[in-house]
Amino acid sequence: MRWLERLFGRGGPADDDVAAKMAQATAVVERGDHAAALAIWGPLAHSGIGRAQNNIGACFAEGLGVARDPALALRWLSLAAESGDPVGQRNLAALHFKGEGVAQSDAEAMRLYRLAAEQGDAPAQDMLSWMLLEGGVPADRAEALRWAQAAAEAGIATSMTRLGMMHHDALGVERDADAAAQWWQRGMTAGDPDSEAMLGAATLLGQGVPADAERALSLLLAAEGKGSPLAAPFLKAARAAVPPAEAAP
Repeated sequence: MRWLERLFGRGGPADDDVAAKMAQATAVVERGDHAAALAIWGPLAHSGIGRAQNNIGACFAEGLGVARDPALALRWLSLAAESGDPVGQRNLAALHFKGEGVAQSDAEAMRLYRLAAEQGDAPAQDMLSWMLLEGGVPADRAEALRWAQAAAEAGIATSMTRLGMMHHDALGVERDADAAAQWWQRGMTAGDPDSEAMLGAATLLGQGVPADAERALSLLLAAEGKGSPLAAPFLKAARAAVPPAEAAP
């Protein structure tokens, strides 16, 4: 609720009124009525509430309760970002990253993701980590690691997977097969099939976990079934390592 505190101070009646209206809008969104939520967010957004501005912008970006309009999405998300709302900053970063309603700019996307990340927005921390790592600049790896750790501790599964990769490939950290496997186990538990695929590969090769071809094959098949492209390169070897009677069809 820091965005409320910045606007009105702590505990005042305005806080309670805004919070109640935002909760009302959330309730109608949960029922699938974005149009009704927009009617609630509208006056709040015009009065400068950043999260309401973000929510309106997100609706225009996704076509929820209103016709999709990238230009209006950009307008409202820009207002939200300028007001300091971290979700607005993150969603505006996504527009710049994808080039929707605005010229594509990795630099501007990264600037906005960093602003949101510094306010503790875990999805922004995850995306900033990915962009820093994908940039291929060795000097950025320490920062990529730091943001991935922050996002992972907040429960973002893709950052858990990335941390496993970074420990496995010695990117910004010493190579540590045990730590890589542990992060992939956490990422799999959190629901990322890429972590499941990499844990399967580690199990096949005995890296950070005991070698177990049968379990490896099971993990790899499950990951592939959930859409991970990382499983396929290891499946042939895993099938070859499992006795025919035990191998899955």
